[in-house]
Amino acid sequence: MTKKEKAVLVCDRLEERYPDAVCSLTYTKPHELMIAGRLSAQCTDERVNIVTKTLFEKYTSIDDFAAADVNDIMEIVRPCGLYKTKAESIVGMCRMINERFGGQIPDTVEQLTTLPGIGRKTANLIMGDVFGRPAVVTDTHCIRITGRLGLTRNTEPAKVEADLRRILPPERSSGLCHRLVLFGREVCRARGEKCADCPLADLCSYYGRKSKCKTKTKQ
Repeated sequence: MTKKEKAVLVCDRLEERYPDAVCSLTYTKPHELMIAGRLSAQCTDERVNIVTKTLFEKYTSIDDFAAADVNDIMEIVRPCGLYKTKAESIVGMCRMINERFGGQIPDTVEQLTTLPGIGRKTANLIMGDVFGRPAVVTDTHCIRITGRLGLTRNTEPAKVEADLRRILPPERSSGLCHRLVLFGREVCRARGEKCADCPLADLCSYYGRKSKCKTKTKQ
């Protein structure tokens, strides 16, 4: 089986298991997803959603954030960690959007990653969820699970993204990344993975190695 064939089967099975998977970050406007994505660095989505409820009630537009007092943003986002740099980049990215992009969020990864605090992971999230373009969001779940499945041998996000873009059906790639988050929380955990209940076990290189080790131990 080729990696492309395996990737299609992974998409099929996870779409069946999680038919309505969406981004776990709560937002109603494109710029809110951008900001929530920035806050999610080294922070759980659950905590981000708690913080952004307050943040987005007080600041409702890109203009509001561009004109905001950084110190006030710091206090609100403090529970997300790295609050000083996150607050500075939130105000900075909104100012840059106004100054360089006419108040509109840019629609390419290359332009998005020129904004303060926006890396390829958040840029891809915006490309997929806001603009409906093919996107590969290489968060920890994506990197761990696709590595275990044998779809990539890399662990560096940019290299994993490149590997997956070569084998995933473009129109299914963004949805798959959302499903990998759910699957990573429920089944293919970093620790305590539930291989016996996994719908992808027969496709999984990691599970195959584990099974061989158990067989040898019994012998």
